[in-house]
Amino acid sequence: MSQQRNSDRLADEGILDAAYDLLLAIGMRRLTMADIARHAGVSRATMYRRWPNVTAVVGALVTREFGRLATSLAAVPEHDARPALVAGVVQVVGAIRTHPLLRKIIEVDPELLLPYLVERRGQTTDVQLALLEAYLAAGIADGSVRPGEAALLARAVLLTAWSFVLTGPLLVSDRDCTALDAELAELLERYLRP
Repeated sequence: MSQQRNSDRLADEGILDAAYDLLLAIGMRRLTMADIARHAGVSRATMYRRWPNVTAVVGALVTREFGRLATSLAAVPEHDARPALVAGVVQVVGAIRTHPLLRKIIEVDPELLLPYLVERRGQTTDVQLALLEAYLAAGIADGSVRPGEAALLARAVLLTAWSFVLTGPLLVSDRDCTALDAELAELLERYLRP
């Protein structure tokens, strides 16, 4: 049974890798389940057993890609959590902002982002919130973060980070994003400092 799950996971990774390649090449509007299946070397039936449509495949791909970046923050320090949190958020913001997948979505298929901004939360958001809450709870406990409700602080930090990811490049040139990231660090430091 476990060997079957590992085999399924490997197949899923191959399919998501194929979807990633195709999404960067042609965008989502022209992407079909048949294209992904052909590029991944699997049948269309295999595709449909795993995902109902291209949107679901792209959702799984986005969750995988941005989840990997978010979980790079997973080790919450035992002491002085605030500086680690601020540095980690700034690092992840920069990585997501310049990620080829996000750049392609914004360039070709920006409407794909709209439901996740105004209608519903995706799995990636839940992962990000859980990590932020863990850091903030640790920071509140060790005194490096101001007292407050960790869940609410996490939401405020995430909303701030998203604005720097999505609209930062519109407001400054690419070379100025380093300066913008320094401002994000300062903003988070001042917001979270006791």
